[in-house]
Amino acid sequence: MITYDLLLEQFKTLLKTNTLKFTKQRELILKFLYENNGHYTPEEIYMLLKKAHPEVNVGIATVYRTLTLLEDSGIASSISFGTQGKKYELGLKKHHDHLICSQCGAIIEFFDETIEKRQEEIAKKFNFLMQDHTMKIVGLCEKCQSKQS
Repeated sequence: MITYDLLLEQFKTLLKTNTLKFTKQRELILKFLYENNGHYTPEEIYMLLKKAHPEVNVGIATVYRTLTLLEDSGIASSISFGTQGKKYELGLKKHHDHLICSQCGAIIEFFDETIEKRQEEIAKKFNFLMQDHTMKIVGLCEKCQSKQS
């Protein structure tokens, strides 16, 4: 995985390219994603940053704009939950897919070589140049299944 210092330099270059200022607020958002393994809504990131850094005035609009910028550049990635919005994670991790519990919202990351190869075969069969993919399997996690029994 990339070091935080290198990621920070990439982020500063990205901001400069987009004629945006480097601010403490934007850095805190980047650092949060780097340091927290998980999937977070913009609102969760906003609340956690306000709690951890009460001395820094972070606005919810800054969180949304920064996450969009990070996602557009590939530094962050998101999973869409339809009307419930998106959850973000650092996009520089090794490729993985997601199992999502429709009851409690738990997200389980996984990687399966067979699925990856099959997707490549399908793309080749249709003469399609695959550049990226996202897999999201929605169902019930083990905990929620046991609650239903």
